[in-house]
Amino acid sequence: MAESKAKSQKLSPKKDTRVDRISDLPESLICHILSFLPIQEVVATSILSRRWQHRWTLFSRLDLGSETIGDSLSCGQGQCKPFSFGHIVSTLLTLHRAPYLRTLRLKCFLCGNCSRLDKWIGNVVERNLEEVDLQIYGDYLFWKLPHSIFSCKTLVVLNLSGAIVLDPPPSFQFPSLKILCLVHIVYRPDSVFRLLSGCPVLEDLSFQRQALEAVFKHKICASTLKRLSITFGRSDFDGSDFGSLDYKLEINAPALEYFKFEGHLRDIVFLHKLDSLVQADVYISSFEAHTFGVDWEDDRHRDECCPDRVFNFLAALYNVKLLSFSSSSLKCLSYGSACLSQFQNLVQLDFKLYAWTWHMLQALLQNAPNLEVLLVTHKSRDYLKHNVCWKEPPDDPNNLTSCLTSFWYKGLGFKHELEFVKYILKEARVLKKATIHVRDGKLKGSIVKKISRFPRASYSKIHFLV
Repeated sequence: MAESKAKSQKLSPKKDTRVDRISDLPESLICHILSFLPIQEVVATSILSRRWQHRWTLFSRLDLGSETIGDSLSCGQGQCKPFSFGHIVSTLLTLHRAPYLRTLRLKCFLCGNCSRLDKWIGNVVERNLEEVDLQIYGDYLFWKLPHSIFSCKTLVVLNLSGAIVLDPPPSFQFPSLKILCLVHIVYRPDSVFRLLSGCPVLEDLSFQRQALEAVFKHKICASTLKRLSITFGRSDFDGSDFGSLDYKLEINAPALEYFKFEGHLRDIVFLHKLDSLVQADVYISSFEAHTFGVDWEDDRHRDECCPDRVFNFLAALYNVKLLSFSSSSLKCLSYGSACLSQFQNLVQLDFKLYAWTWHMLQALLQNAPNLEVLLVTHKSRDYLKHNVCWKEPPDDPNNLTSCLTSFWYKGLGFKHELEFVKYILKEARVLKKATIHVRDGKLKGSIVKKISRFPRASYSKIHFLV
């Protein structure tokens, strides 16, 4: 009876409400919990009690975005307006006194004089800063990244996006920087080369550009680089007018393990063999903006749309193990001869198939003797004038089918697609799993009957999806 009474007193709601369990937590754990809250809510905790009044000033993560704090920088030619984004950020940084600042995210719209941005960066780089994410936007206004940031020896992650001018000093060091992301910023001559020269341990580089006013020339030289992602132009392949896009890019990254390319393919040269490459994702939308909406007959006469450029680009990725490939809007590829290198290490191929790339798929299959997983998605929905389709290659005892264990296909709207599936099932002697995704559910019944009659080298079960 006494024990039951003690339990009821212990579980009493009134008694529990008087216990401040959060305040008793370790300081580091409280800061970690607060890191998941917007900055304005973190500051609001100062009204909870005297113990919490200055706790937010030791917070190791600052997320300062104009979408949540204010409308823009709003500096004008004089002082920042009261309660504007610029005024609030200046106040926060003045009161903030944490000696260690792990992350700074700053997102704002430029308006007039932006000298305060330089002061903010100078303030935070002295606090053992590890991660910086700057997203700066402006109507024909640009902000030059201050040299003070290049003195930050503790920086591990740097993301720059928008109206930022990159012009590093001649000599500097980011001894700890491992991840660098550059999105639609402005470059001075040789700025990329100078920046990478000061990053001795860089492992991950993301690079995005849209329309260009002149030829864009840069050299990416990083002996420690393991991941490289490049986007030139839009990546949604919607046929929009991207404007002029001409560039020359030299890449010297012998330790590269992952490579991704999206958009317009112009002049990309690999200065060193990619012997360490494991995975590559290649999504080529076009060579030039004016190729969109052009009749196929005219497209074949354009020098810009040279299929050899695509094949040479792929040849540099010969050592890859996992390859994903797509080439939307490049109908000119059907006129080229897909002479590809041997992909001896390729074990998985994810191929987005268009009517003009059947021969490219065939060339890859013939040059990938150790392929184990094949995923093909047929993207074309209509016939082309020249009826480009799958053509069964001559018998080859060393082709991919001696190793293929998994096959996945989505499409089946045209007759030649069935011929391709028939070829795979007939030749794949060690196939363990086959999945056929029929795009048109009305055709599923007839397609299942046809495929069930195909000769098969393996008796693995075929799964049909709609």
